[in-house]
Amino acid sequence: MIPALQRLRGRPEIMLLLMAGAVPLSFATWQALLNNFAIERAAFSGAEIGILQSLREVPGFLAFAVVFLLFLLKEQSIALVSLALLGIGTAVTGMFPSVIGLYLTTVVMSIGFHYYETIQTSLSLQWIDKDKTPEVLGRIIAIGAFTSIVTFAAIWFAFDVMALDFEWVYWFGGGATLAIVIFCWLFFPEFPQKAQQHRHLVFRKRYWLYYGLTFLSGARRQIFIVFAGFLMVEKFGYGVAEVSALFLINAILNMLFAGRIGRIIGVVGERTALVFEYVGLIGVFTAYAFVQNAHVAAGLYIVDHFFFALAIAIKTYFQKIADPADIASSAGVSFTINHIAAVALPAMLGVLWLNSPAAVFLVGAGLAGLSLLLSLNIPTTPYPGNEVNVGRWGASVIDPARSTN
Repeated sequence: MIPALQRLRGRPEIMLLLMAGAVPLSFATWQALLNNFAIERAAFSGAEIGILQSLREVPGFLAFAVVFLLFLLKEQSIALVSLALLGIGTAVTGMFPSVIGLYLTTVVMSIGFHYYETIQTSLSLQWIDKDKTPEVLGRIIAIGAFTSIVTFAAIWFAFDVMALDFEWVYWFGGGATLAIVIFCWLFFPEFPQKAQQHRHLVFRKRYWLYYGLTFLSGARRQIFIVFAGFLMVEKFGYGVAEVSALFLINAILNMLFAGRIGRIIGVVGERTALVFEYVGLIGVFTAYAFVQNAHVAAGLYIVDHFFFALAIAIKTYFQKIADPADIASSAGVSFTINHIAAVALPAMLGVLWLNSPAAVFLVGAGLAGLSLLLSLNIPTTPYPGNEVNVGRWGASVIDPARSTN
């Protein structure tokens, strides 16, 4: 084998980046075509699309079950099998233009997507050295954003230039993901684990701050995903082209700056990065509540999405405080915690939206405020034994040499 390829083959971060690029090939295809396919081919109404979105989130809520798969497969294999399910679920979607068919293919796609995302977090925290993790996680976001741009452009070309049918586009998107899965399976060796992972659910009292930040992050994300875009359409009359342009701008910004943001987090530390994020989000959500100008609203939407990359700091904080054997189980538990809000919050805030859209975003500002209070308790130098500094605001009072894993 060519020496350069041999070196790449031995670097687990290269495999992580390739797998990260494989996800949007399927998921962006599924996301971009969903509404048109559901209405034009499967005769969906609002009731069916609501049920479908709830079904899509169930595998995320059940992500903790990934730990039980460790009895059957190693994490690297679970990641590839999950990616394969994502690709298969997307590829066959066009073959089942019915309510039940779209429900079933969505569940298959979603199981693959959510279980891969869970394992990807675990593998990243295990395979990558702590000093490099923020930058590598930023690159993973950037690769995903780049692939999303390519996918959206390919979908436009397929429909507007080549006039392809839904079924072919679904096959191309899912098939591209499957091709990357096969390549990774054949090209990369089985990378060793630095610590044998627990094969049971792990909840530890000393991780409470990580759990709290993860829950609030999921809640904030749902307000952005569900209601920020809805505001653009309902209040300011944005059409498909304008909303697509916002998606494109966000993807480009992630591609250009996510890696840099990761490096900055590595320099300034998790506490500073998260404090900056939540202070900014308090302002963004408060502005959402009272904005009257469509262009200002679009700017807020872009800034809001830009803050997503700073959530890398939650993962790297956990990497620094965690027992290495807890990472896989905790990744599943945290993904479930993150999705508690995804299941409950949209319906609750949807009722509130009917009476006061501004109140929904003020709730978001309140959640950002709670996150800010929690982030202030992250030590400046977190490590096992120095996980949280309630009332000490970051001053380490524990000797690192005396801490235990």
